[in-house]
Amino acid sequence: MKNELRPLWSKHFKFDWKFGLFLLVIVCIPRFLLVLKANQTGNYAPIGAIMFISALVPFLFLNKYGRNQIGIKASKEWGALILAFTIGIVFSLLLYFIGKELYGNSLKNWYEYIGNSYNIPEVISLKDKRIMFMITATTGMIFSPIGEELFFRGIVHSSFTKSISEKKASIIDSLAFSITHISHFGLVYLNSKWNFYLIPALIWVGGMFIVSIIFFKMKKFSGSLLGAVFCHAGFNLGMIYSIFYLL
Repeated sequence: MKNELRPLWSKHFKFDWKFGLFLLVIVCIPRFLLVLKANQTGNYAPIGAIMFISALVPFLFLNKYGRNQIGIKASKEWGALILAFTIGIVFSLLLYFIGKELYGNSLKNWYEYIGNSYNIPEVISLKDKRIMFMITATTGMIFSPIGEELFFRGIVHSSFTKSISEKKASIIDSLAFSITHISHFGLVYLNSKWNFYLIPALIWVGGMFIVSIIFFKMKKFSGSLLGAVFCHAGFNLGMIYSIFYLL
């Protein structure tokens, strides 16, 4: 039986649920704390670093065979990738309408709170706003989709799949993904103190869980992690568009 792990790591780990849990602990807990700190200080540079590390994890721990097994490979299903991208946009817009309908422009609306981190000036020309949107959308469609999908739908999902069914593994990686996103919204830093909006947080986490399952389905549909990455990129594009032009 082929081993997915590099020789250095195969001496200490098996590619199973214990390894997946180990990865979740060493990556998700620091990330959770870093995002909370960034929301407090306004310095989001460390978030880019944690996304880079997340993307690096499969290459650090897995050999070529292992990377192929988790889905790091090309996809010839371009129609599936386009569909995945479109579904991501649609779901992000659905979350926008739910938040707008329930909470308007208050900070109980997840996109309103997340939008604060973009530091969009209240007075800005259409040209400058378009440029800012393009820069934000481009980075948002690259860093977190690649980093999070290689990590959650890639190495973490596949390590759990070695011990349990793929369906159960998808539930676990989706739970980890959605709970991690409480640091982005749910725990809200406002007027120099932390608040927890229970019902909005539950809706947000539920949304993140569902979209995470969709990312996995798009990975399966396309036969590659590119399906999950494209769907995630579409979701981020829709979210950023909502924040810039719909709120």
